[in-house]
Amino acid sequence: MPDPQPPLDEQIAIYQREYRDLDPQVEKVVNALSRLDRRMNVAYGRQLATLGLSNPEWEVLKELVMAGRPYQLWPGTIARRLGLTPAAMTHRIDRMVQDGLVTRERDEENRTRVIIGLTDEGREKWLQVMRRASVFEEELLQDLTKAERTLLGELLTRLLRRVEDAQPDAGGRLTDLD
Repeated sequence: MPDPQPPLDEQIAIYQREYRDLDPQVEKVVNALSRLDRRMNVAYGRQLATLGLSNPEWEVLKELVMAGRPYQLWPGTIARRLGLTPAAMTHRIDRMVQDGLVTRERDEENRTRVIIGLTDEGREKWLQVMRRASVFEEELLQDLTKAERTLLGELLTRLLRRVEDAQPDAGGRLTDLD
């Protein structure tokens, strides 16, 4: 088991010792968000694994569900949304078709294109993940009042908007992971 990180306040104190111009409030927020994100990703990854899904597969299922009925998108659209190359997207879709999570069919409106569709099994997997994630997320926020949850959501959304406005091209990955 790896050595645990020092408590957040101790980490900030170390940073301040080494860099005196550091704003400890800013650093605490940013480092808390970073640690929370990392731990949540591990927890979500474990939940996905128990359902036989990988995070890359989950991302595709999520995009198809967000498209709405009939849960179909072109592979290029999914690739752009996820910040993937067409080759990485093809590889991902190949696995998902084989696992029965999605279909790959010719687009009836343009026979030179294919369209990716969510299968009933893929939608059921998405629902299973959402059920488990909802329980985890409720437990995560259990110590916050409804007003605190609302405020936290609004504050984080403001931060997210600022980053998205400043870095509009940073929604995907810097490199392909699969």
